[in-house]
Amino acid sequence: MKFSLIVCTYMRPEPLMKLLMSVQDQVLCPDEILIIDGSPDTKTRAVIEANDFQNLKYFLVSEENRGLTKQRNFGISKVDKDSQIICFLDDDIILEKDYFEHLLHTYQIFPQALGVAGYIINNNASWSLSLEDEPLKYNYFYFDNWKRKYSQRYVLRKKMGLLDDCPPGFMSESGNGKALSFFPPTNKIYPTESFSGGVSSFRKEIFEKIKFSDYFKGYGLYEDTDFTIRLSRLGNLYVNTSARLWHYHDEAGRPNKFNYGKMVLRNGWYVWRVRFPKPSLKARLKWNLTAFLLIVIRALNIFNSTKKKEAFTEVTGRIYGWFSILFNPPKRTF
Repeated sequence: MKFSLIVCTYMRPEPLMKLLMSVQDQVLCPDEILIIDGSPDTKTRAVIEANDFQNLKYFLVSEENRGLTKQRNFGISKVDKDSQIICFLDDDIILEKDYFEHLLHTYQIFPQALGVAGYIINNNASWSLSLEDEPLKYNYFYFDNWKRKYSQRYVLRKKMGLLDDCPPGFMSESGNGKALSFFPPTNKIYPTESFSGGVSSFRKEIFEKIKFSDYFKGYGLYEDTDFTIRLSRLGNLYVNTSARLWHYHDEAGRPNKFNYGKMVLRNGWYVWRVRFPKPSLKARLKWNLTAFLLIVIRALNIFNSTKKKEAFTEVTGRIYGWFSILFNPPKRTF
């Protein structure tokens, strides 16, 4: 299968170089690599020109096309017409050598798949096998004969009845679910309805029907959840836990903590309503209670962490975002 890789980047020249080196070292390399650069400076372009990466095309976008979703849509418009699969990677990722081999093989196993995600292995989750006759522990999550310990916030949500029993990658009616990190490292392929855009791939033809939403400005938190939830209405999505990579969450190019906190609430509310346009009264109550609980938990970091100012700023942004929904709820663009 002929496939293309799109990497949208913003002021991260050094992490981008590490990613590209891991791409060049793949068992199965992309037929083309498109770097879509939204940086206001020339540092990324300089390091690209100083290295000779095979099949690489560089695009510096204007301000009107800057921002994650806009850069992705721009990159899609530049993909070779004969490409069958379009892959996306964040610029602060490093791949295992067989990443693309496993990812593309998923489309052969499931010919009806519209999208496939890779599996992040440095997500701080400690998995172990669950013995058949061992008693279940309250503070553990169990899936496919594996188990991992819940973080404290999940334990609190469970005690308060705010943790819905839905599989990873699926959103409950109350708007909260479990991320793909709750899939165990089994090397299996699992169905899902959403996944991260930074470790994603899609059949090229789906972009004739759907695109990334311009609602999400700049950094675009949860833009991938919005896109994949809408796409899941058209067909099947999967995550392949044998397509493995590391995601290092580089701090460069990220929004300040106030804007991040505001996006957590406003963008979180937006994707919830994309999935459930008319949730029940009980689901609305659970969404708001969960939002309140997570604000309280984050506020505790003001007193018990070394980054007190960051915690305070993010909490302020979350509270602002929460109240802004009451008076100016996000407007759906699709």
